Amino acid sequence: MNVSRFSASRAVLAGGIALSSVVLLSGTAFAHVSVQPQGEAAKGGYATVNIKVPNERDNASTVKLEVSFPLDHPLASVMPQPIPGWKAEVTKSKLSKPLQLHGKTINEAVSKVTWTADGSKIGPGQFQQFPLSLGQLPEDADQLVLKAVQTYDNKEVVRWIEEQKEGAEEPQNPAPVLKLSAASADHHGGGAAPSASASAGEKAGHDAKSGHDADAKKETAAADSSDTTARILGVIGILVGVAGVAFGVLAGRRRSA
Repeated sequence: MNVSRFSASRAVLAGGIALSSVVLLSGTAFAHVSVQPQGEAAKGGYATVNIKVPNERDNASTVKLEVSFPLDHPLASVMPQPIPGWKAEVTKSKLSKPLQLHGKTINEAVSKVTWTADGSKIGPGQFQQFPLSLGQLPEDADQLVLKAVQTYDNKEVVRWIEEQKEGAEEPQNPAPVLKLSAASADHHGGGAAPSASASAGEKAGHDAKSGHDADAKKETAAADSSDTTARILGVIGILVGVAGVAFGVLAGRRRSA
């Protein structure tokens, strides 16, 4: 009995250690600087994204963030949303190969956005989101790697610039990665193919019409059936009336006889 209790205790202890390890490792994984789209980030379209910056230090606060954009897939438009207590600066670089966008030639693209604390900061146990409007997203890439540099008020600098290698473990300081979804028909420069919602609407309209026609047929059939039933009942009533008259005549003759 004691051996059984000891084994059960060891199993509970081992389970607790394993669970604690999972929680701790999960917390570490989610503490990285990351980029998250609001809705969809489709190839060839425009998107709003959040750069999420957690504070990983217990004795320092984040006071600066720099995010670099790839010039091999340049973005002509990168606009930061104003954030109280933070100052944003957009840096552009000359392109070796100009972009053609909406009939215009673009010779430079945004290469970096820098946020500097201006009356605010990210304290221990806190995080901050830095919204950006991006476009036009490339059509020939599945993702964008946005390398980030995080600076603390104790002068410590953490570089989130390591790219994930296929089949390898996650690096210690991974760079934020924006995954791009398949191009949609309604993005800027897209074709005139009907959207899924339009097709769904047409289908719904067709189904509704079919349902209406079916209901109309059912109502017509019901009306015809009711009319036929009324006629049959009318004929039966006449026959019953005739039979009653005949029965009355015969009964009178019998009395007379």
